[in-house]
Amino acid sequence: MNSNDSLVSRQLRCLATVQIRAALVLALACLPAATTAGQKSPQDRHYNGVGFFDIHVCNWPERPLFFMPLFSTPRFDEIDAIDVSYPDGRRLASLDLTRYRIIPDGKKNPEKHVFIKQLDVPPDAPDGWYTARVRLRNGEIQMASDYIVVSRLPRAGGQIPADGVEVPAPPTSLTWDPVAGAGFYEVFIRDQWDDDKLIFTSELLEKPELVLREGLIQSGGLYTWTIHARDVNEDIQLGDFNRGSMSEPVSFSVAGGE
Repeated sequence: MNSNDSLVSRQLRCLATVQIRAALVLALACLPAATTAGQKSPQDRHYNGVGFFDIHVCNWPERPLFFMPLFSTPRFDEIDAIDVSYPDGRRLASLDLTRYRIIPDGKKNPEKHVFIKQLDVPPDAPDGWYTARVRLRNGEIQMASDYIVVSRLPRAGGQIPADGVEVPAPPTSLTWDPVAGAGFYEVFIRDQWDDDKLIFTSELLEKPELVLREGLIQSGGLYTWTIHARDVNEDIQLGDFNRGSMSEPVSFSVAGGE
């Protein structure tokens, strides 16, 4: 086998791992900003005395439109149940208290647990205020609400570099077509030569372009990148955001290297 055949084989093996890990990668990528930051406003119904509640309408590859309700709290060891209801009071779902992500404690903030659930959007799901009923082990009840407009945000396309392209040198930026209805974007870059390691997460971007820092992308490398689009950011009614979408993973390689 010559060196070119060897490189192709390595690329194919690495790209196969993208499909296997895609669901996990996307699920871990999209925690909202208010799980780690933000101050409670007297008018903000997303907060209660225990934590922060939000629901997103998510459009991800290879699955139907789904809700992602979440509740973030530093008082996780006091919670007995979290039930989410439709605007008319009907039960939508309960959050599984054994499934959560940990937001590490910082210098000023205590450690938080973020309880997350994914469920397909029911065909009769209405717009309106969805409510989380948080029951504590001492019997206390805390309520929080998030306003949902059930609609689909398109996924990003038109990526440059495009899928499967080999570029002659490390690019200075990544670009894509504007997504109708999106106000913000977040980009995730993974290194396929380093076991699909997440090497970069952008800040929220207001334009469909990410300027790359020098040295992030290397000659001879193989990378995948995905784009999370969202409609708003930390809205008093819609929460962190209402609609979000995740693009298909797009891969590109860079010529050069050994």
